[in-house]
Amino acid sequence: MDKPAPVVPFATAPQELGSVRDLAGKVGDQMVRLAEEALGEELDARMARIRTHPNDAGVDPFGFDPSTARYALSLAAFLHRFYFRSEVFGTENLPEGRVLVIANHSGQIPIDGLLIGTALMLDANPPRFPRSMVERWSAELPFVSVLFPRCGQVVGSPDNARRLLENDEALVVFPEGSRGISKTYDRAYQLEPFGLGFMRLALETGTPIVPVAVVGGEEQLVSVANVKSLAKVLGMPAFPIIPQIFLGMPFPLPTRYRIHFGEPLRFDGDPDDDDAVIAAKVSEVQQTIQGMLERGLGERRAIFW
Repeated sequence: MDKPAPVVPFATAPQELGSVRDLAGKVGDQMVRLAEEALGEELDARMARIRTHPNDAGVDPFGFDPSTARYALSLAAFLHRFYFRSEVFGTENLPEGRVLVIANHSGQIPIDGLLIGTALMLDANPPRFPRSMVERWSAELPFVSVLFPRCGQVVGSPDNARRLLENDEALVVFPEGSRGISKTYDRAYQLEPFGLGFMRLALETGTPIVPVAVVGGEEQLVSVANVKSLAKVLGMPAFPIIPQIFLGMPFPLPTRYRIHFGEPLRFDGDPDDDDAVIAAKVSEVQQTIQGMLERGLGERRAIFW
């Protein structure tokens, strides 16, 4: 007689999480395969056109590895071209050399950053490899601490940002930070106050700012509430209540992204000016992006097409 199946206690949940990771890996591999079949030659051609500064180990001073980035680009290209079917406008506004790409942030998970970066690679001419600042805690996570630098992303600090711009890179920044990405839907497409750091950086390095408005991210994972007390206990920036997850859809909806690159903004002044002086310049950028969002929403025919 067969023995009854053992009861699996909650403490063994990591095994189940491992199965989820395995499934996610298989799905990711399939997405990469489909992207390679449709876009492989285009991806290779565009990767070949970006500037790199490899050392003897084949990586740049920040750890960027073109072969790892090429694989990541395949996955991002699938999401960009086939899942979210992104429409991209205004890439001709991207200047040569160093640039700060300043965008609104939304959607609970940072897919908007991934798609902006993919648009810089696949839709801009010449292609620009995106750099962005990641949270310091990411450097302490297994796998992530290696993957992010190899894909060109750098632990956020003023010194790192300055060095990237002095190397004429395209640096993507979300001045709303976690407040923007974790908004509830009643605040959709209403910008949270911008931080001042990017403007001081632009003034110090003489870097033009390209404002970007992203339409489509707010609807991918709609949050109806933020349980701040629970977020504080868990050490999270927010604890969103997302109905579609409770309905068995724990993935972003295939909303159609529309990414609008605006004309460059250039500012003069002392990067060490008082906050009030810097804030006035930041307000100009924020108002520009808010206006772009409102125009983009007015032109949108529907959320999913």
